[in-house]
Amino acid sequence: MKASVHTRYGSPDVLRLVEVDRPVPKDDEVLIRVHATSVNRTDCGFLRAEPFFVRVVSGLLRPRATILGSELAGEVEAVGKDVASFKQGDQVFGLTGTHFGAHAEYVCLPEDAAIATRPATMGYEEAAAVCDGAMLAIAFLRWADLQAGQRVLVNGASGSIGSAAVQLARYYGAQVTAVCGARNLELARSLGADAVIDYTREDFTRCGRQFDAVFDTVGKSSFRRCSKLLKKGGVYLSSELGFLAQNPLLALWTSGIGGRRIKFPIPKVSRNDVRFFRELVEAGKYRAVIDRRYPLERIVEAYRYVETGQKTGNVVITT
Repeated sequence: MKASVHTRYGSPDVLRLVEVDRPVPKDDEVLIRVHATSVNRTDCGFLRAEPFFVRVVSGLLRPRATILGSELAGEVEAVGKDVASFKQGDQVFGLTGTHFGAHAEYVCLPEDAAIATRPATMGYEEAAAVCDGAMLAIAFLRWADLQAGQRVLVNGASGSIGSAAVQLARYYGAQVTAVCGARNLELARSLGADAVIDYTREDFTRCGRQFDAVFDTVGKSSFRRCSKLLKKGGVYLSSELGFLAQNPLLALWTSGIGGRRIKFPIPKVSRNDVRFFRELVEAGKYRAVIDRRYPLERIVEAYRYVETGQKTGNVVITT
């Protein structure tokens, strides 16, 4: 089978499209023919091993998982003898977690992995663009404990995590203010934002409003700058560690002093969440945002584009 392989850390130029052996499912595994996958920030981080502590998981000197790809949609090709919840021919979508492996024509995953049957209303390419951003967004929003009627600001509202956060916050009944560039203002409105701010024309931290939660999905602001936007008891959330990895430390410090807080949860990959996303999609309450599509043969270009930080929603790879 064809697979995008890297045997050392570095830029997208270290990736090679090569022929490798097709994996064989163990007794408790399913073999999935990958029809579509994505390139996301997680893949880019593990490709370069940045930040450095990624190597604790991925391998100190060289990558343990030589085939990246954490998100997929495809068809079950074969199942191990102990698998009961899937059968050959099932159309599935979901996440591989730190197993990775989706940047290939086939991947084996445990039966209890974060996969579920594909939404009936979506094709493979759309389904492959649902779970990564949504899984990260929902992990943070749950820590904010959003209630109906509360106000949340989403910075980076047009990215993978941001576009998911706008839709999920809206689903929970929050009033959403979306921050993004001019070309994506209408997209943010179409996803459910009640108000939009063009960051190229206005500093959102000076908008003069207050929120129950501020979610910086791109990690380009800080708790210090955003704290004035928070109501008493409000929560600042960031998808990045922050300057000198301050966000996890600030999360510990602010949790004990009351008032405005920063929270930094560790997202967990969950099959139940994948099923929940499917329900939202089929109910018309969530849609995938796709910027560009590339064939597997052009995956290096896809990585380079994602690393510009300018993508809207998701970048999908077809195999």
